[in-house]
Amino acid sequence: MGAIKAVQGAGRTTRARISAPAVAARKMNRDGGGERLVMVTAYDAPGARIAHRAGVDIVLVGDSLAMVVLGYEDTLQVTVEDMAHHTAAVHRGLQACEASGVEHPRPLVVGDLPWMGYHTGTHDAVRNAAMLIRAGAGAVKLEGGRKRTDVVKAIIDAEIPVMGHIGLTPQSVNAMGGFKVQGRQLSEARSLIDDAVALVESGVFAMVLEGVPDVLAKVITETVPVPVIGIGAGPDCDGQVLVWHDLLGIEDRLAPKFVRRYADIGTACQAAIEAYVEDVRTQAFPNKSESYVASVDLTEALLAGTTPEGLAAAGRVLSADAEDYLAGLYGSYAG
Repeated sequence: MGAIKAVQGAGRTTRARISAPAVAARKMNRDGGGERLVMVTAYDAPGARIAHRAGVDIVLVGDSLAMVVLGYEDTLQVTVEDMAHHTAAVHRGLQACEASGVEHPRPLVVGDLPWMGYHTGTHDAVRNAAMLIRAGAGAVKLEGGRKRTDVVKAIIDAEIPVMGHIGLTPQSVNAMGGFKVQGRQLSEARSLIDDAVALVESGVFAMVLEGVPDVLAKVITETVPVPVIGIGAGPDCDGQVLVWHDLLGIEDRLAPKFVRRYADIGTACQAAIEAYVEDVRTQAFPNKSESYVASVDLTEALLAGTTPEGLAAAGRVLSADAEDYLAGLYGSYAG
């Protein structure tokens, strides 16, 4: 799998982890041999744990956060601070999952550099990339081809692995006039091939190819020596990526052609909450088994009424029971 193997030592075990070089080594053979890379987005600790247990290779903390989590209409609203915040949550989730002994190697975390996170010069780009690495990412991703090569080189010079992203680049939504398939014309296709080659020459270890015709994706995949991870780019790439909320059927505002929904979690969640609403309003929730039960003495004292004598008795019983009760309440919550 190209991951670091588990090593015993000093009373602890370092489990297998997937690194940027390990991903780079997963380039498919020309005959299609080899195992394709699987990348999925995640934005929080529970999502990261689920992705890890499912066996994905790469978790992308994508700037799609803006649309599917924060409710914006595009990806341009998130900041580097936002991305670092969610990258740290994903990192903690993977740490916890790894500690629990999950069988799969720990996925590589790639943090998305957001719009204006690398557009104002190499100094800002390196500083912002370092912020994501310190938050827990093992690599960063940025959009653009030949015009971003100086930035890519500067970040790599700072010992930070970089994943490229060409084709439909969501941070260019205004310049592109919307979320539109790219490379439909021969001149555009050739330009994207040149972008891919330029990114490789700049040192990227992999690249995302989004929203292009399948034949162009096949040509680019066969042209460059690093893995090409497709999204809306056909079946011939070295790997695939989907957005968490799309593949699980949580996001319903957009339905791109390339999305395959593997579940309908949104509908299931709504049904569950509707059932909860009904149970609360009909007093079916909580029931006796879902409530904490007081001792007989405390119950009798409290139900004796609100007379001074009853309150005094309740206070004496509650004081006697307090240590055991609070230990159960705040300790295991199993009281």
